[in-house]
Amino acid sequence: MQKLIQLQHNVNLEGLETKKLGRNYIYYYEIDSTQKEIWRRINKSEIIDGTLIRAEKQTSGVGTHGRTWYTEEKNIAFSFYMKLNCTVDKIDGLTLQIAETIIDIIKKMHNITLEIKPPNDLYFKGKKLGGILTQTKLKGNIAKFLVVGIGINNSQMNFEGEIQNIATSLKKEFGVEIEINQFLADFCNKFENIILKRIED
Repeated sequence: MQKLIQLQHNVNLEGLETKKLGRNYIYYYEIDSTQKEIWRRINKSEIIDGTLIRAEKQTSGVGTHGRTWYTEEKNIAFSFYMKLNCTVDKIDGLTLQIAETIIDIIKKMHNITLEIKPPNDLYFKGKKLGGILTQTKLKGNIAKFLVVGIGINNSQMNFEGEIQNIATSLKKEFGVEIEINQFLADFCNKFENIILKRIED
C-alpha cells in the first residue's frame, strides 16, 4: 500500500505570475511518485489545468526507460499537468527546451553552468544531476495534454548502490542548494510563456 503524507494543499508560490501553471500547488512530504499521482488524478477526472504536485520524498519516482528515480529530503521532485489541444508538431523538442529553462534558472540563481545530455538529462562533469520525463496524451495528431516530471538532486550528499559513481547534486558539487519554492515559481513563469507561445505560433 502506498504511503501518502499530504501536509499542505493549494500552497501559494510567492512570485508566481502565471494564469494556470502552479496555481493549484499540492505538496506531499512523502509519496510513491509525483508523476503517478498526476496520472491517478487524470484517470479519476480530479485534476485542474496547471496542477503542480511536489514531494519532499519519492519512494518510487518515475524515470525514463522505466527506471526508478528516488528522491531524498530537500531534493527537487515535482510533476505538472497542462491542457494543450494542439497539433503534435507544436511540442516537438519541448523536453530539451525544458532542460534549457532549468539550466538558465540555476545559472541565474547561483552562477552555475550545468550540462544537458539531450534530450532530458542534466549533468555535471559526467555525473547525472537531474532528469525530465515528458508524457502526452495523443488523439490522432492532437496532443490533448502534457504531464511533465522533473527531478533535481539538490542537497543529497551520498549516493548508494548502482548510482553511487554516476550521480551527483548541487550541494555536493558546488556547496549550494536551490530555494525550492523560488525555483518552482521561476520555472512556472517561464514555462507557461514557452508553452503558450508554442501553441499560439
